[in-house]
Amino acid sequence: MSKPTQPIMTSARAQLYIDLDAITSNYATLHQQLSDNATCGACVKADAYGLGQERVTQALSAVGCEDFFVAYIEGGIALRHAIPDARIHVFSGLAGGTVEEFVHHNLTPVLNSLDEIMVWSKSGTRHAANIHVDTGMLRLGLPPDELAVLVDNPIRLGNINVDIVMSHLTCADMPKNAANDKQLNAFLAVREALPMGRASLANSSGIFLGPEYHFDLVRPGAALYGINPTSDELSPIRQVVKLQGKILQARSVDTPQTVGYGASHQVTGPGRIATVGTGYADGYLRFLSGNGTARIGDYVVPVVGPVSMDMISLDITQVPEHLSQPGMAVELIGPDHDIDTLAEEAGTIGYEILTSLGQRHRRVYHGGAPSQ
Repeated sequence: MSKPTQPIMTSARAQLYIDLDAITSNYATLHQQLSDNATCGACVKADAYGLGQERVTQALSAVGCEDFFVAYIEGGIALRHAIPDARIHVFSGLAGGTVEEFVHHNLTPVLNSLDEIMVWSKSGTRHAANIHVDTGMLRLGLPPDELAVLVDNPIRLGNINVDIVMSHLTCADMPKNAANDKQLNAFLAVREALPMGRASLANSSGIFLGPEYHFDLVRPGAALYGINPTSDELSPIRQVVKLQGKILQARSVDTPQTVGYGASHQVTGPGRIATVGTGYADGYLRFLSGNGTARIGDYVVPVVGPVSMDMISLDITQVPEHLSQPGMAVELIGPDHDIDTLAEEAGTIGYEILTSLGQRHRRVYHGGAPSQ
């Protein structure tokens, strides 16, 4: 019987596998959590969290998603041709574009201040716009004093065709945090003052706070792409990405040899070191130096020495040689080592891991065909 081997990779670049069917499955899972009258949009900013907004939005649109949210007008313009009939909302509002640009590209700005509301109102357009009210994030959105001015002078809304009145939760991933109830009550007061259009408050984690947070529209992002939206160890959503690196070289080592720049890792005895073709230029964060792990078959192997621009070093001493030869694959992100696990090793969050994955990876998409 021949010995089992690892997959052989034909490219020196790491390969990023993106499961579009998992994304649409996660969308369905999130939609199933909603109260009867709520619908589910999708946050696709930062190029759909680094996974390719055109392919992701086309897959989501095919399963019924009608509202997409981007950070900047440039992202909305780039996305419009991929989903010509969907609603595309731009979080940064008029900070990056004119009224005429939003109308021309059929994009919906999120108006974040009285000044933006005034500009939109004076334009006389009947093109839809959103109103963002800050209920505690202290980021974008009308602060309490500007909201009070708007409520006292409703004529400032003029003839604005309001699609959504929205806010954003600060602690939704911490369900017991009192800030959630505080923001919910603040947003309920906002809706009394501004009852027009649809209401939207919840992000991915906010969906799991309960139906009172759902309103008319939820705006998940991270959960669509495989990041656990709950505080539970068992995630309710499917993993979306798998990242495989290629062993470029495997070498036998012994003391007193060192690994990588700065001679920061001292070899303590006879062993083997594999050089794998990925690095911080590919989004494999430098904070993973000496902290990260990877998988070769059933073996967990540590990152040793510093992560460099194009390469990392793995201690493969415990891995049989027939499973760790040059050309073979190493799992950097996958079913047994997901995004949240890698983020914990790097001392960060899954969002940063996803959005940092560089463009040098060979991307392989799976699924995403429209439902029959």
